[in-house]
Amino acid sequence: MMDRLRDCWRLLLVLFLGNVVTALEVPLDPKVLEGLPQPPTITHQSPKDYIVDPRENIVIHCEAKGKPHPSFSWTRNGIHFDTDKDSRVNMKPHSGTLVIDISGGERAEAYEGVYQCTARNEHGTAVSNNIVIRQSRSPLWSKERIKPIVIQEGVSLVLQCRPPAGLPPPIIFWMDNNFQRLPQSRRVSQGLNGDLYFSNVVTEDSRSDYICYARFPHTQTIQQKQPITVRVLNMDAINETMAAYLNETEFFGDAPAEERRPSFLVPAGSPSLKMVLRGQVLELECIADGLPTPEVTWNKVSGELPTNRASFQNFQKTLRIVDVSEADAGDYRCTAKNRLGSVHHTIRVTVKAAPYWITAPKNLVLAPQETGVLTCRARGNPKPTISWFMNGVPIENAPSDPSRKVEDDTIVFTQVQTGSSAVYQCNASNEYGYLLSNAFVNVLAEPPRVLTPLNKVYQVIMNKPALLDCASFGSPLPGITWFKESRSSILVGDPYLFHENGTLEIPVAQALNSGKYTCVATNIFGISENHVYLEVKEPTRILKQPEYKVVQRNRDVVFECKVKHDPSLIPTMTWLKDNGELPDDERFIVDSDSLTIIEVRENDKGTYTCIMNTTLDQDSASADLTVVEATPTPAVIYEQPDAPRDLELTDPGARSIQLTWIPGDEHNSPIKKFLIQYEDALHDRGTWHNLTEVPGSKTTAHLKLSPYVHYSFRVLALNEIGYSLPSQPSRQYKTNSAAPDENPSEVKGMGTEHNNLVISWKPLTGLQSNGPDLQYKVMWRQMDIDDEWNSATVANVSKFVVAGTPTFVPYEVKVQALNHYGHGPKPAVIIGYSGEDLPGAAPEIVRVLVHNSTLAEVYWEPIAPKSVRGKLQGYRVFYWKERSLHKHNGHGHSHHMEQQTLTFSGNRSHGKLPGLHPFSLYMVNIRVFNGRGEGPTSTSQQFETPEGVPGRPTYLRVTDSNLDSLTLEWGPPHEKNGHLTGYTLKYQSVNNTNELGHLEELTLPANETSITLHNLKYSTRYKFYFSAKTLMGTGPSITEEFATIMDGAKPVSPVFGNVSSSVGEDGTLITWEYWGPEKHIYVEYIVDNSGEDWQKEMVNGSQSHVLKGLKEGLAYKVRVVAKGHADHTVHHSEELLVTVPAMASRQVDIATQGWFIGLMCAIALLILILLIVCFIKRNKGGKYPVKEKEDAHADPEIQPMKDDDITFGEYSDNEDHKPLKGSRTPSSGTVKRDESDDSLVDYGEGGDGQFNEDGSFIGQYSGKTERDTVQGHESSEAPSPVNAMNSFV
Repeated sequence: MMDRLRDCWRLLLVLFLGNVVTALEVPLDPKVLEGLPQPPTITHQSPKDYIVDPRENIVIHCEAKGKPHPSFSWTRNGIHFDTDKDSRVNMKPHSGTLVIDISGGERAEAYEGVYQCTARNEHGTAVSNNIVIRQSRSPLWSKERIKPIVIQEGVSLVLQCRPPAGLPPPIIFWMDNNFQRLPQSRRVSQGLNGDLYFSNVVTEDSRSDYICYARFPHTQTIQQKQPITVRVLNMDAINETMAAYLNETEFFGDAPAEERRPSFLVPAGSPSLKMVLRGQVLELECIADGLPTPEVTWNKVSGELPTNRASFQNFQKTLRIVDVSEADAGDYRCTAKNRLGSVHHTIRVTVKAAPYWITAPKNLVLAPQETGVLTCRARGNPKPTISWFMNGVPIENAPSDPSRKVEDDTIVFTQVQTGSSAVYQCNASNEYGYLLSNAFVNVLAEPPRVLTPLNKVYQVIMNKPALLDCASFGSPLPGITWFKESRSSILVGDPYLFHENGTLEIPVAQALNSGKYTCVATNIFGISENHVYLEVKEPTRILKQPEYKVVQRNRDVVFECKVKHDPSLIPTMTWLKDNGELPDDERFIVDSDSLTIIEVRENDKGTYTCIMNTTLDQDSASADLTVVEATPTPAVIYEQPDAPRDLELTDPGARSIQLTWIPGDEHNSPIKKFLIQYEDALHDRGTWHNLTEVPGSKTTAHLKLSPYVHYSFRVLALNEIGYSLPSQPSRQYKTNSAAPDENPSEVKGMGTEHNNLVISWKPLTGLQSNGPDLQYKVMWRQMDIDDEWNSATVANVSKFVVAGTPTFVPYEVKVQALNHYGHGPKPAVIIGYSGEDLPGAAPEIVRVLVHNSTLAEVYWEPIAPKSVRGKLQGYRVFYWKERSLHKHNGHGHSHHMEQQTLTFSGNRSHGKLPGLHPFSLYMVNIRVFNGRGEGPTSTSQQFETPEGVPGRPTYLRVTDSNLDSLTLEWGPPHEKNGHLTGYTLKYQSVNNTNELGHLEELTLPANETSITLHNLKYSTRYKFYFSAKTLMGTGPSITEEFATIMDGAKPVSPVFGNVSSSVGEDGTLITWEYWGPEKHIYVEYIVDNSGEDWQKEMVNGSQSHVLKGLKEGLAYKVRVVAKGHADHTVHHSEELLVTVPAMASRQVDIATQGWFIGLMCAIALLILILLIVCFIKRNKGGKYPVKEKEDAHADPEIQPMKDDDITFGEYSDNEDHKPLKGSRTPSSGTVKRDESDDSLVDYGEGGDGQFNEDGSFIGQYSGKTERDTVQGHESSEAPSPVNAMNSFV
């Protein structure tokens, strides 16, 4: 009971202190921050689990900010790490980042351990996470001899991979000798453990190159297992070959393989258990044996699979669920089924959770004697343990502070004192992980400062709202007071609204509101004031709008648009056609107040809109243009038909009657249809309504009527020209009264206040009333609360207000019509809601994730549904730029930009903020809104955008020009977008035909503003390209042309030059030099003396190209051409004669070579001599145990490899533990940079072999032996026929 009371007290205290804590925000204005002390804050650190590459230096990041700038220290494995004692360890200046240099041969294992960084200044100490440093490892594959597998057709088979365990674990895949992925299906697939499973084997599975590969992603090395040979035999083949394989094979199955029910290869045994952590990926696997091949299906025993997060892989054998939550715990069943039966396996999944934040502690800035709260709430499974630290020391060991009280996950500060600033750490941990967060408490005593620019002028349009800012800072938070013109009286009440941030709002600005306003900020340490000015402008209005025009073709038309606007605003007139730009046609003439179209054409018809814009508002008006043919002199006169006549009513009924008439003259245009109209003299005398239409061939209509109406009818005829005049009305026909046939439509229930429900409907017309005394019975009841209907009967209204309702609760509503003759039909029930109230809570900003220099994403915690107090419409994010992050930005005032707003509909929890300025400081806050309006504003949070590329330099000009030199001067870009690192100056000469010469490039320091270029050509124009750059890259260039002093010389440069060729294995390389302006360059070739057309290949911007299509043994003429936009040749080089030699076959038949025959003869002679010596020794009683020695020393794998055993070209396992060619794995099991081990890179021409992101190998293997690799010479052997390894993963 006491614990529950203590929790309630803490909750009330937190709620009470919420406004106090969040009220004081430190703006990031440079002048404000300049003198404010701040405890350290960790801004960047390495991940908790940091796997390093042993080939690269170890960099452990630790960055922090504070005022004064913090100092840094490290611990390793809980002991102080003295970086000065190790010459290989260096700490970056003004940073805590460690750089450990292992390029001198030091082993990375020596620096493995748990590191923690500490940043401290006089106001507190912040600590980083524990950073575990481990070296990546790619151990060797254990040596083994794999016997061929002979197996009966139809039985199951598992080919084990069992790769060595690496750090991180390797990626497994199966391929053949040609580096092609082995085909997989429902019958054959790879398991999660890397083994290859066959539900049943077929004869086509026989092959000798089942090879398992392991790719270690961190070091990009690959190792291969020995190839596995599988032979699948039917019973007849088994009987014939059993004797041959019995002693040297593993034989599976000794009976005919018959069709069988499924059974599971994976998992095995009884129901299995699986544990997964929240947020991770759950993978469940079921692989079945059976004939025919079983089909696997999945279901969750205790619920449904999460459709948005679950997927099936590996031919339905693997169930994969991403972003696991506690709801995913339970029993999962996989079912394997074929036509002989089915089998089930249940996997029980439990979900645990490492700690995750509910509310992480946030920095507090408090004034003396103020109160605040640090809250640290986290969840996990098991429940995390919360530990508090102050300045890195457990809080129970920290100096006592009477203003501080620790209550489990909360620290309450009351009446804080100056000098009690500190950094507090919260650690939430369980057996699966931990969270560590730093939050400082900074106690400041600061007089007020008004941050809004002095004498700022606000302009608004009359009758629009005006917002006058008075941003301020002080500690305690200053109070804001507004005055107008003089300090004689304080502004209070209507028509003014005062916002919490100090902004003064005039909801409906009038001319009398113009003038000087003064805002005064006050707290106990002082006072500050600022003046702003408001100008209320006249609205822009179109006095004479354009009018609808009907114009004959080839005539002129004028649309007028006369406008009135405030004389101090500059107007801009824009004309649109069909909401798009006007056609680019000189016939359209736009004047200041009109649009004239000369000689109108048929396609000029449409809607024309004039828009008058000023800097503050706009007005628009539209009119249609119809274009008709010029009136010809017709041979026949076509006119509208004459009115029908002699209307007669027959066959009267209670609700029907028949109308007949006689048509009038058609006037040479046939009547297409008749329109019948009626007048209701009882309810709407004098108004004619359309009733029905009938074809022009008919003169009779059967009309359906309504009760309680006094009908009169008339008829109109329509032909191609138009409608006739109406006929004379028929006699009046009165229908009898009846109860209503229908109820009101468009029934709605919607509150206008937080405590009412307005029921509205569309009333019935007199025609629909069916009788006198029309009334409406309104019925309502609160949904799921009231059993009985409340009702009220009203007349001559279209809405009814129910007062005293709860806020935004559902109601069932229905409205029924009734008159003197009875009730209408049973009404339909609609669901309505009582009125909404403004939301009662503000969302909490969780974090702001900055993606790049112009895009950030804000995450927030949605408010509780009960706090919405209405229908949640969405969230509005307000953000604005406070200032640039440049140190010398501005002239003593803030660069606060206009606030931008983004609306995110629905129950969102994050949104992206586009269009940000690089290298800037932004503020963001959020409001929730419903149908009534917006709720309170969340606490504003600041974030910074990183550097971007700079803008163009402001200018580039020549300050001195000589015969052979130019002195250039430039100005830095207005938009630096970061710290400038330098400039790039490129230039090239331009001859009299505007052809460009060789491009020179210079890199200039950021602090220079001029340079003198020497050794230039006299009398020559030069084109300069000048750009600035930051760490993020080079910005756009400014381009100028300058010339050295002219003396009349006209240099001429050739278009093509130095065209040459060379023939290699990859093709014929053509190189050249080109100085022309054309961009479309081709290499053309033709067989010499052939008379064929030139063949061409396009060049991608370089000055060299490889022709791969030339045939061996032929001579070709080759030239380089430049083509214009119409694909015609503008320039071409001289023709070059290239002869492609005939290449000898790579497979030389050495059996026909003389030296080979001689060598074989010598070897045969030596063998004969050895045989004779052995024979003599044996006859003399001597023993020569060759067999014993071979058995004692022979490596079973040092044997000639069969053709079907070839793996990587010439690869053989001649050395113990020799990895796949291309692996970089020394004997230690780790990867070193400086050893001459073999690498996959070595197998491609030019050393360009590499892996794609998905693990695919790019490059070409050539047959290179290990000895050649060590000695650095290329192999003379023929290259492997394998060109590439595709899709390793």
